[in-house]
Amino acid sequence: MRLILSRKGFDSSAGGCPSPILPDGRLCSLPIPDKQSPWRYCDITVNGENAGKLVTDLTGEAKRTSHFAHIDPDVDRRALPRDANWRGLLGQDSTAQAHLRNQGVTAGDLFLFFGLFRPVEDANGRWQFIKAEPARHIIWGWLQVGAVHSVSNLAPAALPWARYHPHFSGERGPLNTLYEASQELSLPNGNRPEVSGYGIFSHYQPARQLSAQESRKPSQWRLPQAFYPPSMEAALTYHQKPERWQLEENHCRLNSAARGQEFVLDTQKYPEIHPWLTSLFTDA
Repeated sequence: MRLILSRKGFDSSAGGCPSPILPDGRLCSLPIPDKQSPWRYCDITVNGENAGKLVTDLTGEAKRTSHFAHIDPDVDRRALPRDANWRGLLGQDSTAQAHLRNQGVTAGDLFLFFGLFRPVEDANGRWQFIKAEPARHIIWGWLQVGAVHSVSNLAPAALPWARYHPHFSGERGPLNTLYEASQELSLPNGNRPEVSGYGIFSHYQPARQLSAQESRKPSQWRLPQAFYPPSMEAALTYHQKPERWQLEENHCRLNSAARGQEFVLDTQKYPEIHPWLTSLFTDA
């Protein structure tokens, strides 16, 4: 099984700010702007909260509530009205899809979505970031691939329940691809945690934080020791320079890449990573 750490959601360049961690610990990953989308932020529910209010409060721009959003990955059933046949989806194209294709990503592989988050507080009915709290990279969702579809090769009547997805609209390249989630999650060694093949981690947990707790730079990661590469050729893609890695007792540190959306790891070369993967889903 391949593990893909996939960067998704608001940040300083896409959206203008981190996504919020609410006072009750809920993670609300905000989808990035997309003028070609039919869905406005005020139409979308993010982990039980209206995305329009979150975006308006955190950016200070009231008009943002009526802007359009790129709902991708789409892994929360509550986000929009759903067809009965709906299941989680991820679209990818261009350079990012070329990378996934070159790494052989296929059915059974697992995307873990992470993004930039920062705690917020209620200030007289409006959300605002807590000044003393830094932004952090946190894993907020997952999708295990059930099927891979080349969008240009799909028959016009195929996947009618998925036609709302942004990768069916606008101008897309020849690599335009849709990843359809599996129905149930299946991890290596036959481990089945009895959870869906897609979804969100609703609340913050330290074990799902990638950024080192003591660092104010979100790109400075503290990972389980099992992530340390047996060789740089086998390292997480985009992270194959030795100077990015530091091995310490019981964990390792990684200076994560600022560019690239999809970081791929072949778990067959990392058997000790399987317990960590399983632990992520203990309360999913």
